[in-house]
Amino acid sequence: MDKYSDFRSDTVTRPTENMKKAMAEAVVGDDVLGDDPTVQKLESLSADIMGKEAALFVPSGTMGNSIAIKVWTKELEEVIVEERAHLYNMESTHMTFISRVTPRPLSSNRGAMDPEEVERNIRKPSVHFPRTSLICVENTHNNLSGAVVPMENLKAIREIADRHEIKIHFDGARVFNASHVSGISVKEYAAIGDSLMFCLSKGLSAPVGSLLVGDRDFIDYARRVRKALGGGMRQVGILAAPGIVALTEMVDRLKEDHKRAKKLALAIADLPGIILNPDHIETNMIIFDLSHPSLTIPDFLAKLEERRILALATRGGIRFVTHKDIDDDDIDRAYAAFQDILTR
Repeated sequence: MDKYSDFRSDTVTRPTENMKKAMAEAVVGDDVLGDDPTVQKLESLSADIMGKEAALFVPSGTMGNSIAIKVWTKELEEVIVEERAHLYNMESTHMTFISRVTPRPLSSNRGAMDPEEVERNIRKPSVHFPRTSLICVENTHNNLSGAVVPMENLKAIREIADRHEIKIHFDGARVFNASHVSGISVKEYAAIGDSLMFCLSKGLSAPVGSLLVGDRDFIDYARRVRKALGGGMRQVGILAAPGIVALTEMVDRLKEDHKRAKKLALAIADLPGIILNPDHIETNMIIFDLSHPSLTIPDFLAKLEERRILALATRGGIRFVTHKDIDDDDIDRAYAAFQDILTR
């Protein structure tokens, strides 16, 4: 039986053989007690790569973002976010549930918020208004087809944050993808944020985990918050080991995912009913809308699944994501399915 071509997300990637071997051979200890050497190695490596003093291994990117916002804010404060940001739209409202702060969403140009609008929305506390205590940025931008936010824009927001003595948290779930496209090192991106979260379990193909990086005091407190949220893990070196493989062996191959996403975007852009600007596809995500006289988005996804092609509906329409387990044959199969469904 033919395999499924799974374009739903880069979170579906399976660990490599080297990752499985590393898991089997990992030297472990109790990480809550601070003596898991494999976790220590992963955290040290991550801090070094990002140019920060320290790092914290967390089960998920959502937990990493949740911890950062909890550390940097207090109740009755406000956080500036981009209106389609993942941590605002797709992380189960942890800002209000865990940190009890108010998000202030701002519009953007493909993830790049207008610095002047950011500055206009910074508020000082009063009996009526919350204090703005944090700005969150995201790169690449998940809900905008993996858009790469320009460094000039990020630097301008950093200058505003410094002027108003406000922290920045950088949601860098796919920051290595941004780095490949822009040629800007992840260390330079991390310098924009007082903290940064990045994921191991997406394009880097590790089975579990993300890292939160920042200065040592921030990470010390973040470790306490992780424990309070139930994220203290024991012999977790078994999960940290494939993370080390991800960082040392899987970063350079991300450019292959970008090439395949662009190839598919260019192929489908002119098909009937597809609303897509292939120039907007910079990394490994394609989000497009569908306007077809006889097919709804659920209909289209069902017909794709009949042909063993998996994708997801999203706010922008339909999402296809390329990753390690998608090859050129999968791209060709997907294009053939599109043609068959849309041109009948």
